Amino acid sequence: MGWLDEILWDEKGLVPVIAQDKHSGRVLMFAYANRDAVALTAEHRTAHYWTRSRNRLWHKGEESGHFQRVDEIRLDCDGDVLIYLIEQEGGIACHTGRASCFFRVLQDGAWVAVDPVLKDPAAIYHKH
Repeated sequence: MGWLDEILWDEKGLVPVIAQDKHSGRVLMFAYANRDAVALTAEHRTAHYWTRSRNRLWHKGEESGHFQRVDEIRLDCDGDVLIYLIEQEGGIACHTGRASCFFRVLQDGAWVAVDPVLKDPAAIYHKH
């Protein structure tokens, strides 16, 4: 049995993946990966995911240039969640131009954006 077989994939063949900054420990994003994405991540040491909205393999940074260099891949005790310990190129993990996708904090019953936009998404993503 190979190491990929030890991962408990869901009914769609996906596993949740948390991308965490290897230096600060900050959670930068959450996504899903399929078997191919995890295998490519392990082989190339850059983060690959499965985008459910586009229904395809996604090499993080392929459009933005903000690649994630993967230092470690960790599997949780139940075998059903991965963490990619990464270095985030360009310091931007979120498509909104922020360092992290987790930029909103619940304050007085409302979600408040507390992290700045580091780069305008229009300057990152170009329509082809």
